[in-house]
Amino acid sequence: MRLFIFSFLLLASLHGQAAQVSLIIDDMGNNQRDALAFSLPAEVTFAILPNKPLSSAFSTRAAQQHREVILHMPMESLARVNQEKGVLLSTMQPNEIIQTLKQALSTVPNAVGMNNHMGSRLTQLSQPMSVTMDYLSKRGLFFVDSRTTRYSKAELIAQKAGVLNTKRNVFIDHVIEINEIDQQFQRLLRLAKKYGHAVGIGHPHPETLQYLNENLQNIETQGISLVKLSDVLNAPAELVSIDTLQTGATAL
Repeated sequence: MRLFIFSFLLLASLHGQAAQVSLIIDDMGNNQRDALAFSLPAEVTFAILPNKPLSSAFSTRAAQQHREVILHMPMESLARVNQEKGVLLSTMQPNEIIQTLKQALSTVPNAVGMNNHMGSRLTQLSQPMSVTMDYLSKRGLFFVDSRTTRYSKAELIAQKAGVLNTKRNVFIDHVIEINEIDQQFQRLLRLAKKYGHAVGIGHPHPETLQYLNENLQNIETQGISLVKLSDVLNAPAELVSIDTLQTGATAL
């Protein structure tokens, strides 16, 4: 009876709260044009690529805005093309993985977490992901699975390593057209309303930034709050268990 009452009160509490959306802008630090993203609300997280000319400068500027920064860590893809400098590879020994992560984090000094850039191959492999998650655990960093493959083991391995984690529910700009961005953004909002919370990932394309600057301010009128990633990670598990790999997305 006590368990039933507790469950009822928990559900009542969750339904009484505004739905929450978290947004990540990936691929930051490639070029100066990306700086247009700094006009977005401070609740929007920046995932900054390591080893880029603007990696450290963008990380510092974002931290000055009290914006959460995460390392956008390049990981091996199934296609093994367009791989960034300092990519984590399946052929690496544990010490090589750790050194690669250390080097990457040194160029994104204010990172409080990490998500994967590409990684459709690496995130399926237990050994390299276990080494990665053990390292994140020791550094006190969280992990966001970008979910570039439905076969990713990253979330499960992160949980075993005691790493706070969540995953991407929607890529809002897989197709870089305003109408398509709007459709995916509305899908993100619907998921947030249905489950209490949803995580979206976009990129610093001019079309994406234009759309978000025009539309983020309106979501509160729909009973949805824009929150930081840390709010997701501290939310009850019921709110972050949505498994919504984007259909039609190319494995990266």
